[in-house]
Amino acid sequence: MAESTPDAGQEAAAAPQEATVPVPGAAGGGPISHAIFRLARLHRMFAGQLLRRIGLHPGQELVMMHLWELGPQRQIDLVRLLDSDAATMTRTVRRLEQAGFVRRRASPTDKRASLIEPTAASHALRREVEEVWSRLEDFSTAGFSDDERADALATLERLEHNLVQAAARPMGPAQQ
Repeated sequence: MAESTPDAGQEAAAAPQEATVPVPGAAGGGPISHAIFRLARLHRMFAGQLLRRIGLHPGQELVMMHLWELGPQRQIDLVRLLDSDAATMTRTVRRLEQAGFVRRRASPTDKRASLIEPTAASHALRREVEEVWSRLEDFSTAGFSDDERADALATLERLEHNLVQAAARPMGPAQQ
C-alpha cells in the first residue's frame, strides 16, 4: 500500500506498490490487522482530500447521507446510526450547521429534543458527495474485475461481522 495518494486527476498506478509504512515486529502476529489499519488511514486521508474540495471533512458526508436518506433525525439517533459518540456528533452537527448544510428545529413530539434536518444548500451538495464516493471507490478498486470487487466486499463484510461478534462477547482479563 503506497503512502502517497494519486492526484484526483491522475489514474492510480496499475502495479501494486509496497507499503511505505513498515510493519513493526510487535505487529507480526497481526499482519491483516496492520494492513486494515494502514488501509483505513490512507482511505480516510484520501477521502479527506476529495471532500475538502466540496467543503466537507471526513464523517460529515456520512451524516449528510443519513439525513438525505432518512430525513430529519434527533442527534442521538445520528449517534446510534453512525456508531459515534455524543461529543463528536455535536461538533460535526455544529460545523455542518455553520456551513449552512443542516439546521435544528424543535421536535414536534419531544419538547426536549431538536431535529437535525438537511437544508436546501445541502441538497445541492448531494450530487457532489455521490461523485466523491464514486471516485474514491474507483481509486480504491482500480484494476479490480467485477468478481474481485465482489470478493473484496464479501471479505470486508466478513471481517466486520467477526469484529461485531467479538465486541458482543464479554472479554476476560486474559483477552483484554
